[in-house]
Amino acid sequence: MENIPIRQIHKIPTEPSLSASFSIRDIQELLEEKDMVQDLHRHDFYYILVLKKGNGSHEIDFKHYEIKDHSIFLMRPGQVHQLVLKAGSTGYLLQFKKDFFYTQNKFSQELLRKVSHLNFCNLDSDGFSKLDTILSSILKEYTDRQEGFQEVIKSNLSVFFIELVRHRQNKIIASKENNPYAQEQLEKFLSLLDTNITSNKQVSQYADMLNISTYQLNAVTKTLLNKTPSELINEYIVLESKRQLLATSNQVNQIADYLGYDDISYFIRFFKKHTGYSPEAFRNNFK
Repeated sequence: MENIPIRQIHKIPTEPSLSASFSIRDIQELLEEKDMVQDLHRHDFYYILVLKKGNGSHEIDFKHYEIKDHSIFLMRPGQVHQLVLKAGSTGYLLQFKKDFFYTQNKFSQELLRKVSHLNFCNLDSDGFSKLDTILSSILKEYTDRQEGFQEVIKSNLSVFFIELVRHRQNKIIASKENNPYAQEQLEKFLSLLDTNITSNKQVSQYADMLNISTYQLNAVTKTLLNKTPSELINEYIVLESKRQLLATSNQVNQIADYLGYDDISYFIRFFKKHTGYSPEAFRNNFK
């Protein structure tokens, strides 16, 4: 079975061990006065595109975004995207493996979980300026490589993520939907869907993993997203199906098997019910 193309972190020959787990690059230098055009692919690492000045388009998991100034895109491992970034854009590209940021400190794990489903945000000039200062410091530490620089980078990453969490929380408070416990359970549920959707498709299975009842899980998703857990599970199955159909040449029966369906006809009916297309028609129309 063919895998979706996976890009690797840009490695520096003189620092192969570090650059395999973390890198930060200046967008202007990366573009070299040319447009960046990337076809559909996925990563096995976290990918953060921070644009002080930007123009182009970015599609993450088939959701389209127009790139503009003060934009931040954050992708977690497994997501697919395609990108057109125009010459003249400025900012930073950060890439890192989970193990680089995860430490013995549980707080770092919680912090990454909180921001990992924030695929896009757009800040005002003041908010972005604060992040720009943090990223400039990270780039300097990464370039100079003085003693303890990796720990300084991790600390600055924590501050960067805290600022993003604050930005999101301010929006939640403004919309009068602030419920920290429910938000935490939702984030955990979505993370579990990311890693378990091919093997677990029942609401009760996820409720058990979260140590809550199916009623509580339903209350969380209905309150914050106005969707049932079953609807979210179905959305994730459809999303992974689309990823496989558009980013690989695998046969429909192979994709059905990968997603845990023994009955290919059931999978085809399920996909058509939720998209309006058979898997083959979807591939032919959108690839």
